[in-house]
Amino acid sequence: MNIEARESTYHYGVMRRAIELIDDGGEDLTLEQLAARMDMSAAHFQRLFSAWVGVSPKRYQQYLRLGHAKALLRDRFTTLQASHAVGLSGSGRLHDLFLRWEAMSPGEYARKGDGLRIFWGWFDSPFGLALVMGTEKGICGLAFAAETGAEPAMADMRARWPQAEFLEDPAALRPLAEAAFAQKGETALHMIGAPLQIKVWEALLRIPSGHVSTYSELAQAIGSPRAVRAVGTAVGRNPVSWLIPCHRALRKSGALGGYHWGLPVKRAMLAYEAARDEDNPAQDARAAG
Repeated sequence: MNIEARESTYHYGVMRRAIELIDDGGEDLTLEQLAARMDMSAAHFQRLFSAWVGVSPKRYQQYLRLGHAKALLRDRFTTLQASHAVGLSGSGRLHDLFLRWEAMSPGEYARKGDGLRIFWGWFDSPFGLALVMGTEKGICGLAFAAETGAEPAMADMRARWPQAEFLEDPAALRPLAEAAFAQKGETALHMIGAPLQIKVWEALLRIPSGHVSTYSELAQAIGSPRAVRAVGTAVGRNPVSWLIPCHRALRKSGALGGYHWGLPVKRAMLAYEAARDEDNPAQDARAAG
């Protein structure tokens, strides 16, 4: 693991501990109190927060509260059927990041990656150590190892395309990975999934940053309103978490539901987006356009 990856894992670990403290009744802790609980000086804790999310720990606390998901569902629910459809050959916007999307044919998917060369590498991300995989057409896999561990994350991704040839080549993926995590520039996605999965992932792209939708709404958006369970499975099998924003899918009750890479990561992603979008309302308007 390189120095940047170790730093990212450390930063995410700090956020993870902050989540636990806040959940244990520390919602109203001052900066000094929260920093002391984490055995840090207030200045050091503030710097880590600013480096990670760009807002103060006090503001970030409100987005980590357990009721935040319900508030999102109440105030920032996105009706996908009324959203502008994003075609498979079209593009979606995530903040200032442009995504070019290309999906495998059903026949290619059925071959389980046979004849496909997939490059991989480990990278720094706002949510800890991240595994990025890609073909010559773009990113096809993105996994977060902070909660699961690096080896299980690698095994999980490789099992999705068992017949593919996997080659370690972080240099080839670095420009795409850096654009994805900085949320600036352009990156390409090479989506590898079954037809229903592709439809669900396409619908997820219509949810603007800082907003959420529900599994049942996703099912309606793809024309299969009774397939809520299948939709939930497809959301969980999204191979490009964060870029295809499965973390924005909630249960009708406002509960977070599951998350393939760990619920703390999902909560951190929602809080990260909410904090940034509140600080940059113009970005939120662009993301919805």
